[in-house]
Amino acid sequence: MNANAIGTLGSHCALQVLKGAKDEGFKTILVCESKREGLYKRFRFIDRLLLVEDYKFEHSFSENIQNELHDNNCILVPHGTYISSMSIEEIESIRIPFFGNRWILRWEADRALKERLMLEARLNVPKSISIDELDGSNRSTGNKARLVIAKLHGAAGGKGYFLAWDKESFMTQYNRLLSKGIVKSLDDLYIQEYVLGVPVYLQYFYSPLSREVELLGIDRRYESNVDAIGRIPALQQEHSGIHEISYNVIGNSPLVLRESLLDEVYKIGERFVSAAEYLVKPGMIGPFCIEGVYDQDGRFIVFEFSARIVAGTNLYVNGSPYSYLLYDEPMSMGRRIAREVKIAIDSNELDKVVT
Repeated sequence: MNANAIGTLGSHCALQVLKGAKDEGFKTILVCESKREGLYKRFRFIDRLLLVEDYKFEHSFSENIQNELHDNNCILVPHGTYISSMSIEEIESIRIPFFGNRWILRWEADRALKERLMLEARLNVPKSISIDELDGSNRSTGNKARLVIAKLHGAAGGKGYFLAWDKESFMTQYNRLLSKGIVKSLDDLYIQEYVLGVPVYLQYFYSPLSREVELLGIDRRYESNVDAIGRIPALQQEHSGIHEISYNVIGNSPLVLRESLLDEVYKIGERFVSAAEYLVKPGMIGPFCIEGVYDQDGRFIVFEFSARIVAGTNLYVNGSPYSYLLYDEPMSMGRRIAREVKIAIDSNELDKVVT
């Protein structure tokens, strides 16, 4: 097996991925919606644009598109748009090699599987809540009020998330999503105990070749309008008429942790890799993100993981403070992926990094 090109869908972190691939000497291919052609034609490191109607499976990975990718010995780099635009069954059926473990994307998209993997990794995870428990007491404080956050399955970028404190407030907001067609049933939502703290997104890379976990960056997300509301004083909030909070991700900002926290950060990543190797063969390959909050006592509570490159890595197209500690050259997550592919080709171990 060989690879001459690296490709992906034109969204999410495509620019970073293809710039990194070009820097490592690969041909670059972008499957791109026609409406985005003008954007991506600006960047000379993209060698080939394959234009499609949209990112639904039948268009983005039609027989013609897959044949073109195959003929160019292309490896695909999955990101969040794959999960949000296609079913897991469709993703798994793509016959072009993926960088990473395509099977673990199913565990990311399914909240029950996601929780199982996080618990297997011995991560500190908020309690999942059933609708019938919404009027029960809070396990942490013993108070009757229990603040929860309801989330859609899959990579929704915060879309449709909402806070509730009892069954009545939950159903009010659920019915609002139902009327907009965002959800079809209660099964589309996962309810989790809300944890107050500083949101932190830990960006890792695991190499099956060196068997090392690397921390390449850390970020926070800016979510609208929940972050913007914090700029409005409480009295004005109460009379603002704002009844619907949005967690839709608009962008990301860089973050550097206290150095004393880093030892546990690496241990968290290593436990996650070990759990993935046990539960989802062949295990974690390449980029992943552990997402959570640091509470008032400095404990990290993990509420999510992403088993592929995340958009927060776009902050570090020229490297981060953490990648610079490991590499004496600019090393984005996109370039780190391409570097791993290059090393695997040179050592005849490509089968260890693609599925």
